[in-house]
Amino acid sequence: MDFKGLLSSISKTHVLLQQSAVNAVNRHITLRNWLIGFYIVEYEQKGDDRARYGDLLLEKLARRIKISGLSETNLKNFRRFYLSYSSIGQTVSDEFQQIIPIGQTVSDLSKPVVASVSASRLFSPVKGITAAQYKKHIVQLFATTSFSHFTELIKIDDAYKRLYYELLQINTQPSVRDLRRAIHTLSYERTGLSQNKKLSLQEIEKKIKPAQASDVIKDFYFFDFLQLPQSETVHETELETALLTHLEKFILELGNGFCFEARQKRLLIGDEYFFVDMVFYHRILHCHVLIELKVEKFVSHHASQLKSYLNYYEKNCRTEGDNPPIGILLVTDKNNAMVEYAGATIEEKMFVSKYEVMLPSKKQLENFLKKELKKYKTK
Repeated sequence: MDFKGLLSSISKTHVLLQQSAVNAVNRHITLRNWLIGFYIVEYEQKGDDRARYGDLLLEKLARRIKISGLSETNLKNFRRFYLSYSSIGQTVSDEFQQIIPIGQTVSDLSKPVVASVSASRLFSPVKGITAAQYKKHIVQLFATTSFSHFTELIKIDDAYKRLYYELLQINTQPSVRDLRRAIHTLSYERTGLSQNKKLSLQEIEKKIKPAQASDVIKDFYFFDFLQLPQSETVHETELETALLTHLEKFILELGNGFCFEARQKRLLIGDEYFFVDMVFYHRILHCHVLIELKVEKFVSHHASQLKSYLNYYEKNCRTEGDNPPIGILLVTDKNNAMVEYAGATIEEKMFVSKYEVMLPSKKQLENFLKKELKKYKTK
């Protein structure tokens, strides 16, 4: 082995095992979430005191369970996930038993539950596909799909349509954003209308780049699942993280077409790594929205930094049909709490007007920042 071979062996081993680790964690998360959905539905149907909680079950469960990541919204997703894939109990049972640590038995964990799950009869929701074929399909789907992808798939009620996107997921390994975009741009319907359906599907698959392990591992369920320890003191970076968490919820609640894409998105510019605080894709404006939050007053290099990120996205991330990316820079002070749209210097005046209509107003973001900072000043 020469030096070049050494480099190649190390790189290939790293990529292989990193992807394997990510896939294992994602499978375990998916398994956990399906089982939680199963528990909830079983309780709703057979729980001894279910009438006592009624419609408030998930709200009270989220408040009492004390497990990071199990919010009411996520519990609803888990429940919907199980209902959408309720026929795969045997597959889930097999997967569950494979990950039991050496020395433990099913009875040590939850033998009645495993027995109940495995007793469910697998059937294909799509006519013309046998149970055996569907089981093989589900095994492949579980092996290649993170729960973030499943949250997009379970929004599709039509069995044939969902199967189409499941196959797209298995064949192309898209990022969540690419899967979401395929759904929003009606690739299923467009393929159905095409005379040459095979060619149409191939063209769609070519546009989807496989997700990298570094992207998959950023899935927020990954961190919740591992129960990472929390610091007892609040540093500036933690304050920024807390503000970003609230900002993410604030932006999504405003609606208007925002699709969350990433937190701390890593960019390699030259030989240095930089991180964008938050990245959204706006399905109405058809552009990326980059948000930078600074827990300090405005200085000129903040705008220059964000402009560099916008130029990077313009050159490397913008695809056909996308409009130019825009940036939102939030700082704590410029005389008063200030919100600056760094992308407002774009020359296309009509497009800037469209931004102002579709994006949160400066006043909304200014009020958000003031309100959130007051909370932390009182702690």
